[in-house]
Amino acid sequence: MNKLERSFLNKDQFGKDFLWGVSTAAFQIEGAHEADGKGLSIWDVFTKQKGKIKNGHHADNACDFYNFYKNDIQLARELNIPNFRFSISWSRIMPSGIHPINQAGIDYYNKVIDFLLECEIEPWVTLYHWDLPHSLELKGGWTNRECIFWFSEYTEVCAHHFGDRVKNWMVINEPSVFTGAGYFLGIHAPGKKGITNYLKAMHHVTLATTAGAKILRHNVQNANIGTTFSCTHIEPETQKQKDIEATKRVDTLLNRTFIEPLLGLGYPQDDLPVLKKLNNYILADDKNNMAFDFDFIGLQSYTREIVKSSLFTPYIGAELVSAEKRNVISTTMGWEIYPPALYYILQKFNAYKGIKKIIITENGAAFPDTVSNGKVYDIKRTHYIQDNLEQLFKAKQEGCKVDGYFVWSLTDNFEWAEGYNARFGLIHVDFDTQKRTIKQSGLWFRDFLEKK
Repeated sequence: MNKLERSFLNKDQFGKDFLWGVSTAAFQIEGAHEADGKGLSIWDVFTKQKGKIKNGHHADNACDFYNFYKNDIQLARELNIPNFRFSISWSRIMPSGIHPINQAGIDYYNKVIDFLLECEIEPWVTLYHWDLPHSLELKGGWTNRECIFWFSEYTEVCAHHFGDRVKNWMVINEPSVFTGAGYFLGIHAPGKKGITNYLKAMHHVTLATTAGAKILRHNVQNANIGTTFSCTHIEPETQKQKDIEATKRVDTLLNRTFIEPLLGLGYPQDDLPVLKKLNNYILADDKNNMAFDFDFIGLQSYTREIVKSSLFTPYIGAELVSAEKRNVISTTMGWEIYPPALYYILQKFNAYKGIKKIIITENGAAFPDTVSNGKVYDIKRTHYIQDNLEQLFKAKQEGCKVDGYFVWSLTDNFEWAEGYNARFGLIHVDFDTQKRTIKQSGLWFRDFLEKK
């Protein structure tokens, strides 16, 4: 029996209520960056700055999902995909980030939602997937406490216009990534740096997440409300005490800093002392406004990281040992292919008592795919998905709660600072012609999901 015929890989063994889907994000697929009254986002501005994106790529057109949405949703139906996760572009429906509303933007998302439902695909909406309106960034963006109010207003608009048909909501996507890369390291939009920017953004995003969730709960009947986190399994390079302690600090930063306050546990300041600086920005009533009883938590896991102690790295005293330095098999992103990471992440988050339900809302791999005779033979991606499902199934059998799996992503897309160099899709996109070609991984997933 070859790897494509593993006997256990039958979707029915995951349970009839297990959720299967794909995930996408507005800025990465839509293009149409100035169409129909859309305002600029921080990523529209960032991608135009020299040297920020590999090969000078930008997302003005991306996959042109704005115009190809029917085609791509029909492809999702062809692949038997029952759940489709997408994000709403804040600046498409509120060009300046606040009122007034751009009706053309509302109309567009209504068309997407209605067509998904027509195709019998359930819409899963992410309110914020990194594309803050540029007008708000000019006022400080997530470092300005007013952003909690701005985001609340935006959430109310989305709940009012889409909540009659959309029941599944994710408030904010991967806060540790966009605050760390965008407000501390400066390698993502808006390109800010420094610990002060980062800590302010961290706290305000936490408060905004809860504020947005409360608005959804109040305004959308029978809403299924979650939020998503980037999670990485962390291991020490050696069993030396200094490496073990460094690993704990990195794990705290990457995996605990955002989930724990939302669970009512507060920030894990004892295990990462730099977080005590957050006390400068925590107001009297904030602790009462940081927790929310989410219906589910979305976890997004791709790899593991190996950590060693480093006296030269400020605040965390640790550094990552790259996959390249370790001479291990990796993806186009330079991420180690290590499927057990998903198993360990599920164990880790199942240990939290306050989490009701866990869905893997992103998992996938980038490889240098090419079209040959009208086909894309991406066996590495197929094996990656199978191996990760194997680990998910193992965790589920051992009693871990995990109730869904969404592949990142439906189509190849604009992969942030990597531009178009990293292809994650089940469907290949020729970005010059916008031609779609279903990859072998997509055909495998189609057969796996086929109704028996």
